[in-house]
Amino acid sequence: MFRAILLQVIVTLIVVAVAGLVVGIRGAVSAFLGGAACIIPNALFALRLRAVANRRGASYPLNFFVGELAKVLLTIAFLFLAARIYADLHWPSMLIGLGLALQAMFLAFWKTK
Repeated sequence: MFRAILLQVIVTLIVVAVAGLVVGIRGAVSAFLGGAACIIPNALFALRLRAVANRRGASYPLNFFVGELAKVLLTIAFLFLAARIYADLHWPSMLIGLGLALQAMFLAFWKTK
């Protein structure tokens, strides 16, 4: 799970660099906010699952589904905050950063040890 998050970070940094070159600092910040809206909830979810996996008597499936719901709600909240706080948001850069960070999860399944 943590390797998938590392891939998300790498993809987000690439998108930030490209958006910075194409749009400027506004695009780079917007792409970063989109990627961070995906990375931060996923990292918290992974940490929570790791903590629950070794705990005796914990319901792993329940924690998984509750954690997944929390992850989706946190992602929506981060996107809402990004739009409210960063007035100069470049929406295409933010959405590309978010979309590619989400798609980076599929690279983790494709890449083998």
